[in-house]
Amino acid sequence: MGYKVVVVGATGNVGREMLNILEERAFPVDEIAALASRRSLGTEVSFGDKTLKTQDLDAFDFTGWDIALFAIGSDATKKYAPVAAKAGCIVIDNSSLYRYDPDVPLVVPEVNPEAVEGYSKKNIIANPNCSTAQMVVALKPLHDRAKIKRVVVSTYQSVSGSGKDGMDELWDQTKAVYNPTDEVAPKVYPKQIAFNVIPHIDVFLEDGSTKEEWKMVAETKKIVDSSIKVTATCVRVPVFVGHAEAINIETEEFLDEDEARDILREAPGIMVVDKREDGGYVTPVECVGDFATFISRIRQDSTIENGLNFWCVSDNLRKGAALNAVQIAETLGNRVLKKG
Repeated sequence: MGYKVVVVGATGNVGREMLNILEERAFPVDEIAALASRRSLGTEVSFGDKTLKTQDLDAFDFTGWDIALFAIGSDATKKYAPVAAKAGCIVIDNSSLYRYDPDVPLVVPEVNPEAVEGYSKKNIIANPNCSTAQMVVALKPLHDRAKIKRVVVSTYQSVSGSGKDGMDELWDQTKAVYNPTDEVAPKVYPKQIAFNVIPHIDVFLEDGSTKEEWKMVAETKKIVDSSIKVTATCVRVPVFVGHAEAINIETEEFLDEDEARDILREAPGIMVVDKREDGGYVTPVECVGDFATFISRIRQDSTIENGLNFWCVSDNLRKGAALNAVQIAETLGNRVLKKG
């Protein structure tokens, strides 16, 4: 016996990935519904070898459905997630709306799978920010061994993190560079993204950080350990898919780079590709479509007593969003619902 699953926002980048990953991972689905807004009503989406027609989110009755994977913005989630939850359907939400709610678990299954058991307070589980998700997968096994005190991270985040409009803007501006008569003014981003990098993701806060940077701080504390200090600089780069991060950690106990490499090789969800030679590391273009979080360039930081540096790359549409949501559903099924 499997589950009745709803994918909300099925026509977007993340919603389509959710459908792909449910099929790829053979999630036990008895029945599936693809929902979208009325302007996308009837749009066809793929689920394995099946074609689904999207149904109207506004008119959908969630009663009798087990799990709803939400891939819509916070405003729409605020309206529809409580409706689904009240109908008895467990919501796994990809927006930022519930991430900091103390009554809603924020889950990365490789890190804190036990947290799914707290879903019952609101019948909602939150999916973390894409940049946080891949980082905490790498931090957790190192934290368990040597207790991380402080994290310094700089991100290199792809335009797919802004959705289809961000990807279109990079494509159009790139073409315009070679054809000056087709100049494309920035709309999604505050400055040109093609052949450029922008140290600004989300809105600025009073202390000079951006909300994206604040999210990495707050979510790491909620998912891994509230005592970890985190400072982040988040940068948008002209890459279509795949986020990269340069991470520096300071630990309470000394952790040798070789031991760290061995720990990460054995950790769930991680693939270590770390050769000290040309091309002996993973870049965003190589991680697209993969489930793993890739770790490279592991090395001692000699400027502090107990420090390590490493490079972290992952497909943000997968581990940063759709894959993590499906993994939460799998964890929920294995630990709580036990129907599949």
